[in-house]
Amino acid sequence: MRKLMLYMHVSLDGFVQGEQDWDINWITYNEELEQYADETFSTVDTVLWGRGTYLGMQQYWTNVPDDASAHDKAHSIWINKTQKVVISTTLETADWNNSILIKDNIAEEVRKLKNGDGRDMVIIGSPRLAHSLMRHNLIDEFRVNVNPVVLGKGLPLFKDIEERIPLELVENRTFRCGVAGLIYRLKSEPQS
Repeated sequence: MRKLMLYMHVSLDGFVQGEQDWDINWITYNEELEQYADETFSTVDTVLWGRGTYLGMQQYWTNVPDDASAHDKAHSIWINKTQKVVISTTLETADWNNSILIKDNIAEEVRKLKNGDGRDMVIIGSPRLAHSLMRHNLIDEFRVNVNPVVLGKGLPLFKDIEERIPLELVENRTFRCGVAGLIYRLKSEPQS
């Protein structure tokens, strides 16, 4: 079975963006975190996004400027060849190359993807999609980068969770820029 990871930057007080969509300029990002992201994505062949993140990513990664960093140029090549799954009830088409659109039976379709062939899958951003998939217990691993900032308001990482999600910490890293990279996996049920 394929693993579905969530890769998300979060403020110390648990927000993934400020009060407005794309209010993410508080995220600390540097070469050290680029390398960490590359390590994470090295096992991935499929990215899942909600509509807003998909469209924003498509706009940027298909038009990377000539003066972009070497990392952004390399990431652009990776993301453009990677399978992209956009989950949206309102989007009519997914025209970015290697994209598929899921409009209905979202939990069932994601389960099919997880049971299919391929490498790991990752949700990059897309907090509202993550909220939905968490409610269906479909995320196997949470890769949370805690940034050294308190926002006070915004969109929380966890929302409308009705049942506990037992997790175990499998790795943590502290980066020189003050970000703490935490990796939690679903806790295995004890064997009886």
